[in-house]
Amino acid sequence: MAKDSLIEQLDIQTAVPPATTEFREHEMILNVGPSHPAMHGILRIITKLSGEHVLESEVEIGYLHRAFEKSCEDSTWNQALIYTDRLNYVSACINNVGYCMAVEKLLEVEVPPRGQYIRTLLCEISRIADHLTCVGASAMELGAFTVFLYMIKGREYCYELIEDYCGARVTTNSTRVGGMPFDLAEGWLEKCTWMIGEVREILRECHILLTSNRIFVERMDGVGVISGERALNWGITGPFLRGSGIPYDVRKDHPYLIYHDLDWTVPIGKKGDNFDRYLVRMEEMEQSCRILEQCVKRIPDGPISVANKRVTLPDKKDTYGNIEGLMNHFKLIMHGHGIRVPKGEVYVSVEAANGELGFYVVSHPDENSTDGCNDKPWKVRCRPPCFHAVAALPELINGGMLADIIPTFGSVNMIGGELDR
Repeated sequence: MAKDSLIEQLDIQTAVPPATTEFREHEMILNVGPSHPAMHGILRIITKLSGEHVLESEVEIGYLHRAFEKSCEDSTWNQALIYTDRLNYVSACINNVGYCMAVEKLLEVEVPPRGQYIRTLLCEISRIADHLTCVGASAMELGAFTVFLYMIKGREYCYELIEDYCGARVTTNSTRVGGMPFDLAEGWLEKCTWMIGEVREILRECHILLTSNRIFVERMDGVGVISGERALNWGITGPFLRGSGIPYDVRKDHPYLIYHDLDWTVPIGKKGDNFDRYLVRMEEMEQSCRILEQCVKRIPDGPISVANKRVTLPDKKDTYGNIEGLMNHFKLIMHGHGIRVPKGEVYVSVEAANGELGFYVVSHPDENSTDGCNDKPWKVRCRPPCFHAVAALPELINGGMLADIIPTFGSVNMIGGELDR
């Protein structure tokens, strides 16, 4: 790091205290985080201040390094799935789907329509949960605690649906390479319809509390501005980019699953400020509700996984009920057997709650195997969406007020697990 970095200046400032108590106007280096509540305990912003004006800033990550990629490379193809849960742990189902789609592209298999519908349902429920968490927490950090309680109540409804499907709320492990582990339980679709109505009512109440609230608007409007061109230069995607007027959405521009068959729109902002990003997320939740409604009405009957015993795990009733199912399960789970993925490399991206979540996966040939395939990935690389927005954070906060760091950082929706993977 350069000798004149803010970190080194901070060391000098703290090492040489002023020799007098006389009032002097001078610049000050101040840490914001990692212990600050709004920094989530894993991010440090070193700021140079003149009074309460931010002159310069540096963002330091590295307090939650998880070694996601190397952990995946030391696991079998299905074992690596549990590590994807820990990327964006607020909407883990989307991570699961993205990784499985990458492996399935290497295998050249396609999940049956019902399995694709179930994946879409879980992804959009997770997107709503993520946006509710982001907006609710950001509002709470500005003093709107009631909004936080309302939105966390809505998130609870989403998590209950996910739990009803796979038995977990956060670390979901909700998909498998080649399809889905379970079909939908009886009454699940009806509960999903009920959840949609409850979420829409919560959004209506929160619009009343926030969207025309003078305090909230003045804290958000015109703050943290970034143009569409600058956002693209930084590699920003998702609601952050769409708030700056760029209508890029992986679900529309590079369709996957069944999104191309559904009727929904991509909301965009105009000014690229915190308030636009808030409005975009609020409207995206409504669009997710539209997608869910269509999925509930159109979901077909049929299998949920690929009919290939070399890829798809057998049902539990077969695993425990007959020797063929037990042997099939054993072969797919045991190291040295497992799913045999041929040599190749792919990049697959999905639209996560924060933007484009990509997985670059490489299968390296195993020279010791008879089929030349390997049961473990040789390389797994993740493109985390919030990394790029956090990298651009100094551009958003420099020149503003110290107090503006909180709403601007909240609009980034930084998730530590995918940021410092």
